[in-house]
Amino acid sequence: MKCEKRFTTYERPEINLIVIKKDGGREPFMREKIVAGLTKACEKRPVSAERVEETADSIENELRKYGKEVESKRIGELVMKHLKKLDKVAYIRFASVYRSFDDITMFEKEVKLLKVKK
Repeated sequence: MKCEKRFTTYERPEINLIVIKKDGGREPFMREKIVAGLTKACEKRPVSAERVEETADSIENELRKYGKEVESKRIGELVMKHLKKLDKVAYIRFASVYRSFDDITMFEKEVKLLKVKK
């Protein structure tokens, strides 16, 4: 009370999920990685932190459907699916890193696909 700051807590269902990495390794699911990836993709875009959190919630809810283990590839695809709806530029940013775009033609192909699927 002395500091006159307000503190809040957010309760979320615990998600006991194991992520299967590309190299076959396994690690516990960490929501923070999803939020960090979304935040980075949405940097300097008109996307609020609240929308990033809501998107992370949606992704997490979908992941619960896959059982106790999920491949990292599926998580990346879910993030891209949600970013495509949230902000097209953020989607392209994320996709360029996630899919390791090597040259401008890969960017062009992805942008053309976005234009076609309006």
